[in-house]
Amino acid sequence: MAYETVLYEQSDHVVKIQLNLPKLRNPLTEQLAGDLVNAIRRADRDKTVRAIVVTGSGKAFSAGGNLKEFKENFVKPVPQLYDEGIKSNELFRLGAEVSTPIITAVNGPALGGGTGLAAMSHIAIASDQATLGLTELRLGLVPFVILPWVRRAVGERKVMEMMLTAKVLSAKEAEEVNLVHKVVPHAQLEEETWKVAETICSYSPLAVRLALDAFYTTEQIDLAKSFDLLSTLRLVSFRSEDLKEGASAFLEKRKPEWKGK
Repeated sequence: MAYETVLYEQSDHVVKIQLNLPKLRNPLTEQLAGDLVNAIRRADRDKTVRAIVVTGSGKAFSAGGNLKEFKENFVKPVPQLYDEGIKSNELFRLGAEVSTPIITAVNGPALGGGTGLAAMSHIAIASDQATLGLTELRLGLVPFVILPWVRRAVGERKVMEMMLTAKVLSAKEAEEVNLVHKVVPHAQLEEETWKVAETICSYSPLAVRLALDAFYTTEQIDLAKSFDLLSTLRLVSFRSEDLKEGASAFLEKRKPEWKGK
């Protein structure tokens, strides 16, 4: 399957999805967002894929929303804007819906929606040349859709400051507030990202899926109920072929051969 605005490449168990409108700094146009959703869902459905890397082409990761499309909203009727808004939200629902870890390699400026993508990903690694920020207020906009992810990443007080000042953070500043997990020299970004992806791929794919499921399904529920749910997921793990294989491989001092079952 070919896409017009993203590149899709698989190497062993890792899929790299690259935003590919470099001359425009990879804005999240309606088409690019749709292609990105389709590409991530395609990778997530593929049982041979164990990690998804998202990065940008050219010097930028993503400049965020597309101003040309924003201007078109001025003349659209409210019901149409509402329907399009629900559709656009699909991209930022993926972090809590997919069962394959998403790793962002933030290769350059990631502003607005680009910052949202980094915050939504399960692991975010940034080049030392990257910058991140909620710059929407400079244009009279509000970071509505991405706000929940950035709030979860940096906390209530920090996200309020980021939103109201529209300040652009350096990669190091983004790391200090937990917006990204790690900052590496620009020339080493791909190598370091691949190391993380390969580490995840070395584990039981079933256990990784259960880990994501456990994290997101217990996030907003009562503490006592969360233990009941986790006990159920624990049963799945304990009766899995992967756990038997992992224990046997450890005792036999060999590399496990995962089946994802």
